Amino acid sequence: MSDLRDVAIVGLGVMGANLARNFASRGLSVAGYDLHPEAGAKLAGEHPEAKAYVATSLADLVQHLERPRRIVLLVNAGRPVDAVLDGLDPLLEEDDIVVDGGNSHFTDTDRRQARSKARPWRFMGMGVSGGSEGALRGPALMPGGDREAWERMKPALEAIAARSKSGVCVTYCGSGSAGHFVKMVHNGIEYGDMQLIAEVAMLLREGLYLPPADVSDVFAEWNRGDLESYLVEITADIFRTPDPKRPGGLLLDAIEDVAGQKGTGRWTVMEAAEKGLPVPTMACAVEARGMSTAKALRQKAAALFEPRRSPLLGVSAQDLGDALYSSKVASYTQGFAMLSAASDEHGYGIDLAEVARIWTAGCIIRAKLLDRIREAFRSSPAPELLALAPDFVDDLKERRKGWRRVVSAALAAGYAIPGLATSLTWFDTLCAARGTASLIQAQRDYFGSHTYARVEAPETFVHTDWPHFG
Repeated sequence: MSDLRDVAIVGLGVMGANLARNFASRGLSVAGYDLHPEAGAKLAGEHPEAKAYVATSLADLVQHLERPRRIVLLVNAGRPVDAVLDGLDPLLEEDDIVVDGGNSHFTDTDRRQARSKARPWRFMGMGVSGGSEGALRGPALMPGGDREAWERMKPALEAIAARSKSGVCVTYCGSGSAGHFVKMVHNGIEYGDMQLIAEVAMLLREGLYLPPADVSDVFAEWNRGDLESYLVEITADIFRTPDPKRPGGLLLDAIEDVAGQKGTGRWTVMEAAEKGLPVPTMACAVEARGMSTAKALRQKAAALFEPRRSPLLGVSAQDLGDALYSSKVASYTQGFAMLSAASDEHGYGIDLAEVARIWTAGCIIRAKLLDRIREAFRSSPAPELLALAPDFVDDLKERRKGWRRVVSAALAAGYAIPGLATSLTWFDTLCAARGTASLIQAQRDYFGSHTYARVEAPETFVHTDWPHFG
């Protein structure tokens, strides 16, 4: 058949359509299919420059692809992915490749990977970050799974991925479900970043009484320094955006303070809990979004307790910048520790330095900080924990006084800062050479004979018949 296409996209919603346009803009011919014909018609009608062939069925789609075929799925996670695989299964041939580019849970990716091993076609799970704009202009891509499939997909994926001074923002993340696991942790870090920025913005405005334009200026200034990042950049823009319905008003003030979530941040926290890994900054960000949905309950509590917030005393904008930076280091440390532990447990073979590198452009958490994280993990020996890398030790030593001033003053003044406070508590716990767990172990042995280890013999577990003095 003539006019065979280089790559196919299944799922032509905003993300899929933009990814199809991205492929086309890089010189790759594209075929597309969507369960809803109007989506394909919209792509063809509004973007004729993509010259996409819009298939009428999966069978029609595979007939219009070069062999071995390369098919990228951008459909909703869960059953829709399995439904597409069920439809493609009898149509695919030796070495055809199917890439799930949606936000699938990594355990689903493992299951689909196992299924493909009994089939002639190959399967990959791939995280895609950058939103709809990233899909069009260059996302960060996190593929994992079949290594041979990656080698054949590599030229096409490198063509569409974002680029930074560190290179093209796609790399093979590892075997099995590594790609979707890396994306899941990315989103957990994203939740933490957004929560921390929101808390600092609130303290600038309400605690230091800065008008919105000045808050914008502070974020813009931070974006020219160590805090440079996409999320800091857009926050500066948000604080200057007027409300089109209220002359003189700020659009931000017209937005209901109820935050949505699609589940990937929650997955990160749940998986960390399963593995016994502490990710408190991410966890409190997920919990804060949950608290935000209890709007009526919060209003009732506010009416009952009549909280009074006072100014932040002894705190500067520089202190707030130090608190934000330090808390971000805490969050990234937790995320990369989770990636390292999962790589060991699942045999992924994740290169932490490469993950940091591909997050430097295209994705939502792209930030200047990631260049330093990359260098930390490229050093020899690599740090056991990111926060213990020499550069970050120096940073945290320098900034911790401002961090502590912010948290202390904000709590004393009545501001809710779960992200900043939890991150500082994580840091203090990390630095506690002897903490509180000895009493917990004593209590466990007292009521349940769970045993404990003595300081002089940490490998030996003993039990005490504890005396009762009551």
